[in-house]
Amino acid sequence: MPTTTTESVWELPEPLSVCEVRLDDHTVTTVRQHGNSSGPRLVLSHGSGLAIDLYYPFWSLLADDYELIVYDLRNHGWNPVGELKDHNIPTLIRDHDLILDTINRVYGNEPTVGIFHSVATIVPLLSVTDLYSALVLFDPPLCKPGASQVELQGAAEKAAAQIRRRGQRFRTREEFADFLRYVPSFVRVVPGVRELMAETTLRRTMDGEAYELRCPREYEAQLMDYTRSFFPLVDLESLSCPTKIVGADPTLPYSYLPTFDLSNVMKVDYDFIPEATHLLQLERPEECAAAVREFLSHLELY
Repeated sequence: MPTTTTESVWELPEPLSVCEVRLDDHTVTTVRQHGNSSGPRLVLSHGSGLAIDLYYPFWSLLADDYELIVYDLRNHGWNPVGELKDHNIPTLIRDHDLILDTINRVYGNEPTVGIFHSVATIVPLLSVTDLYSALVLFDPPLCKPGASQVELQGAAEKAAAQIRRRGQRFRTREEFADFLRYVPSFVRVVPGVRELMAETTLRRTMDGEAYELRCPREYEAQLMDYTRSFFPLVDLESLSCPTKIVGADPTLPYSYLPTFDLSNVMKVDYDFIPEATHLLQLERPEECAAAVREFLSHLELY
């Protein structure tokens, strides 16, 4: 939990344990265990360009009651930067399946709930694995063929172009955090999140004189380009486990990708967080954690 001075400071706890997962000959990702190791298991990952530690204001609210297994997508967070050619949705799906298999082998084969955000929600939805007991997906970039597909793909193309123009070298973490005050998608975040963003998504440059994005902008932009082709492939009518979708407020102007009203999809428990945009877990962490708890309370998973 945060300590408070004039503004909240989020201090991440040490993991209960860590394990490394070899994804290919050149790539290893570090899986971390937090929370209550005796509680029901939640597996969490993050949106493109971010890091799962950035979501601590959200997942810390679940730590007393749930075992939390968290990991960063390749080329994000704790992970080193690998080959650009491998930064795509099919590779992330393969990574996901290897990570989930390793979690079950190392920590035991328990009922598991996956919690994902943004572009990363495409990964479990298109995975061939059937190991989740339930899914909670925050503001997934989903669409239906037709007008919504055209709108989402147009927004994704615009977002990719903006990413490629983004600065990626900063003199200090404080400079980056201050820059985020003027970024529309970070206007509504809770106190301390901009500083946490600087801590979790920047690393020292090789010359030691500045900081750079842990996920380089060309990687994030390429993933956005790839993902556009996968949006229409998700079939919400054939989900293999109970699924909750928590969207941004559809009445607000979007600053990343549009959110869609999925309440007409009978297979999905859909809701949205009022007055929240795409970074809803960083804007309304209490409401997002409550949505997870409320959904799971109705399922006989454990």
